[in-house]
Amino acid sequence: MIYNDTIVALATAPGAGAIAIIRLSGEHAISTCSQFFTSVHGKELNKQRSHSILLGHIIENDRVLDEVLVSVFKNPHSYTGEDVVEISCHGSTFIQQEIIQLFLKNGCRMANAGEFTLRAFLNGKLDLSQAEAVADLIASDSKASHQIAMQQMRGGFSSEISKLRQELMNFASLIELELDFSEEDVEFADRTQFKELTARIIFVLKRLIDSFAVGNVIKNGIPVAIIGEPNVGKSTLLNALLNEDRAIVSDIAGTTRDTIEDEMTIGGIGFRFIDTAGIRDTVDVVESIGIKKTFEKSEQAQVIMYLIDATTITDELNVKKIHVEINKIKNRFPNKPLLIIANKIDASDKNYISTSFTPDNLLLISAKESFGIEELKDKLLTFVNTGALHNNDTIVTNSRHYDALLKALQEITKVKYGLDTGLSGDLMSIDIRQALYHFGEITGEITNDDLLGNIFANFCIGK
Repeated sequence: MIYNDTIVALATAPGAGAIAIIRLSGEHAISTCSQFFTSVHGKELNKQRSHSILLGHIIENDRVLDEVLVSVFKNPHSYTGEDVVEISCHGSTFIQQEIIQLFLKNGCRMANAGEFTLRAFLNGKLDLSQAEAVADLIASDSKASHQIAMQQMRGGFSSEISKLRQELMNFASLIELELDFSEEDVEFADRTQFKELTARIIFVLKRLIDSFAVGNVIKNGIPVAIIGEPNVGKSTLLNALLNEDRAIVSDIAGTTRDTIEDEMTIGGIGFRFIDTAGIRDTVDVVESIGIKKTFEKSEQAQVIMYLIDATTITDELNVKKIHVEINKIKNRFPNKPLLIIANKIDASDKNYISTSFTPDNLLLISAKESFGIEELKDKLLTFVNTGALHNNDTIVTNSRHYDALLKALQEITKVKYGLDTGLSGDLMSIDIRQALYHFGEITGEITNDDLLGNIFANFCIGK
């Protein structure tokens, strides 16, 4: 895969703004730009050292398009590993398009999505997992997702995989060498050390695979369903959590007939709250559809918040009834974390409720008065295991990496079995090669055009 042409694209977000950055990369990036750039100090762009900036004008046929700053990055010391020019112009959409069209008419072509980062990968500036982390960094919308993307872009995940791959490759070469001397019946690979290596690889792979559960949550956010009977304050709670009037609040039961979703960040972790229709027996067709969607969304959620009207907790009979309803919810969602929340505590007998339920299984709040909301947020954070994040451990967030790790673990487990049972080197070498293949898929030592196309198609143009 060879790219010899020069590409151009807007590197900042589309639309009007204070400034915009137009990026060129390729063999003729500097020479093409120099044809239309005039420095205010009479300096020639072609003769500037790398990582220098010049003030001047972009001029087309004696028409000044804009006063700009031009940054020069010479290969191989640039993002793409090629000659790169970045033009900082005023943020008018008209100016942006005039400058881009000027270069398109003079030998450049429009960059494809992610092509600058693709060239960085092809020129050895980034490995594949680091390149993918660039897209994650751009998309990060919380402290945690940003932290993970930065760690991966700095090569934390890559270096861990590359080290394991190199050690395995060293043993693989010794196993292959044994095959050349099969008639002499010699062993070049120390089987004891090889067993220790496979055990260590299996341990690391399992840790990385297990981290995906946390990583996927951090990357995509945690969906939380707010369910309960009509008029218990689900919509009021959503508004209190978001600190805005997102959902319609009414004393009329059954006001919410469809799901309402919105997102917020708590402690650096993204949460997506889903306000649902009240659960009750009804003959109203539209409300029935809403209740059906409530259970569908609850199945998709990772955490369930079951809301109770605290004003109904007045005697032992009410308490028993609520316990029955709680058990129904637990039985319906046995594998999901469940928060039981008593709302409207400001209008209730707080002491009686506190003695009827333990703090561990019932949280007391007033969504209307915003009482207990911060405690609720803290409780939600306990469902996210962020220990690995705080310890700066490698966390896997990419489903492609997760799939490759699973396949690598499967092959390494076969190798371990072969060592334990005294399997011949030629058979073990097949499984070793497959494990190396899956390691290589992660870092990009092994790629194909289809894989690269799928990965970089999800990037924005200009990156």
